[in-house]
Amino acid sequence: MEDYELEAVKRVTTRPARGYRTLKVRSLTPVIGAEVSGLDLSKELTDDQLAEVKTAFTDHHVLVFRDQAITPAQHKRLATYFGEPQVVEPAEEQVGDPSVMAVQTTPAATAVAGDGWHADGTSSPEPSLGSMLYVRNIPEPGSGGDTCFANMHLAYDMLSPKMKSMLDGLTAVHDDHYAFRGLTPPPNYVMKTSEHPVVVRHPDTDREVLFVNPAYTSHIPQLSKDESRALLELLCSLVQRRLMLTCRVRWEPDTLVFWDNRCVQHHALYDYYPHTRYGLRVAINGGPLKS
Repeated sequence: MEDYELEAVKRVTTRPARGYRTLKVRSLTPVIGAEVSGLDLSKELTDDQLAEVKTAFTDHHVLVFRDQAITPAQHKRLATYFGEPQVVEPAEEQVGDPSVMAVQTTPAATAVAGDGWHADGTSSPEPSLGSMLYVRNIPEPGSGGDTCFANMHLAYDMLSPKMKSMLDGLTAVHDDHYAFRGLTPPPNYVMKTSEHPVVVRHPDTDREVLFVNPAYTSHIPQLSKDESRALLELLCSLVQRRLMLTCRVRWEPDTLVFWDNRCVQHHALYDYYPHTRYGLRVAINGGPLKS
């Protein structure tokens, strides 16, 4: 690693350990992800529990809660601790509540949404704060179905000073038409296009985030077509080339994962054909992204 890359990694991996009182937090990797135990998510969180969950969320960006038996109403209540639950798109399947969406794979599926690195809904003017995915049924044991997550704070921090300077002031177009290239959108799907800074600041921590992804980001309007393509290929390939940015979550029945959509990309691996999976997702409304 270059010296500036090593310094960026050290800033994450050498931070002091937190002293939690109401729960336990075990890191998945030194740079992203943690399993949280000691909480029953079917019950309302106390003020102390919520404060510590929020601290863990800020530190680790992806939280994994195992062995949780929750109803859709309890799932939604958990989301409201962090913001307003997002209403499900008309083209997607609601489950008794406009904010609870079914995420399921049938034996006949030849592809699934999310099988590729992305952040959710970046074509929206205000992408979601995060998502809580609660998986009840997993593919047959040993059949796959893991989800990978990447720390886009660290992806930015590991760039060279010259590259950071070049990205300053650039924006990128995030387009549903680009995301569905070669595919037919579901009936009634509302296609969106938005322009966001290439580097945004996290609204809670003011830390920089590299905010482009290969699923939605079509081009950088300040550059020529060839320059835009070359730069986006470089930036969007960082996660594949630097696996140290990532963690991998292996699903078990009744697992809830909560990730920060503002600073995390994820990849839902579809390596379990022809097996099935079923879960419920509640996304949380976000706000405008600023550089």
